[in-house]
Amino acid sequence: MKLEKISEKVLAGERVGVSEALALVNAADLLHLGLLAEAVRKRRHPEDVVTYIVDRNINYTDICIAACKFCAFFKTPEDPAGSVLSLAQLGRKIEETKALGGNQILLQGGLHPAKPLEFYEEMLRFIKGYGVHVHGFSPPEIHHFASMAKLSSQAVLSRLKDAGLNSIPGGGAEILADRVRREIAPRKCSADEWIAIMEEAHGLGMRTTATMMFGHIETMAERLEHLDRLRTLQDRTGGFTAFIPWPFQPSNTSLAGLPTTSAFSYLKMLALSRIFLDNIVNIQASWVTQGAKIAQLSLFFGANDFGSTMIEENVVAAAGVSFRLSETEIRNLVEGAGFQASRRRMDYTLDRATRTAGDEIAL
Repeated sequence: MKLEKISEKVLAGERVGVSEALALVNAADLLHLGLLAEAVRKRRHPEDVVTYIVDRNINYTDICIAACKFCAFFKTPEDPAGSVLSLAQLGRKIEETKALGGNQILLQGGLHPAKPLEFYEEMLRFIKGYGVHVHGFSPPEIHHFASMAKLSSQAVLSRLKDAGLNSIPGGGAEILADRVRREIAPRKCSADEWIAIMEEAHGLGMRTTATMMFGHIETMAERLEHLDRLRTLQDRTGGFTAFIPWPFQPSNTSLAGLPTTSAFSYLKMLALSRIFLDNIVNIQASWVTQGAKIAQLSLFFGANDFGSTMIEENVVAAAGVSFRLSETEIRNLVEGAGFQASRRRMDYTLDRATRTAGDEIAL
């Protein structure tokens, strides 16, 4: 199909198929994709508000048996440098987060070979004692807990929810194509299992995010397979609140010989995500991997969310990328691009405690 016909469909608010999206990304230049993505974003978010959240990424352990080729953070169980956070350490981190106005803890860790399900339930109950939202445990973690406990993933999700888990991050998706997963993360759950766990979480009333780590060994067709799986599940459940595409960071990993994804390629993928994922309302910019200025530019390539202030971030930092932004810097970047900055919660309602005079979105 000609570029003009596909573009007309996008501008008319019609859904594009996988083959059309592939033809679009192959034929359109960056600015053309950006203009289409901007039109879709404006249709979804005509108020020109860009949201962000104040939270902290807490990695409760770096000990992991998955040994993914793309990860610079994990330690093997035999490595004496590996660690598990104590409840006292968790408490100090949460107190620091609350002192900075944070309302959420993003809780993720390695696939530890020796911790029972009760360990994670105790950790959740402890964190909930601080009155914060717990956005934790990606599908590979849930799958690992279920395998260790010899329970179904749905039973594990129910127990974690009862212990205080509020929502689930979209980590561990990488690329939802099994050829890629077998090559870079063979010990993690399959693409079908990742989708099934997210569907079970949605069925239990939990909202989740979705991610894609691209720019390694995958093809563009496999990226679109990933997006299509997400869109299909969202059609069934409506449980995804946001999508976050971010480029692989090769330094200090087993794939260190691969080139780093350029800002050009990142913006192109971001725009394509906004165009294709017509049923996921929010698309997040990745300042953690791209830095402040490219993240600011992302707001004109489909993104409507600036993500987290990342009071703490360890996984991307382990790959040698160490961009940092304060809440004030995020607000200045958003407002400097001509948008209104508003602090939010995980479900994208605005944070009432910190609304500014200009925050006019209905809650």
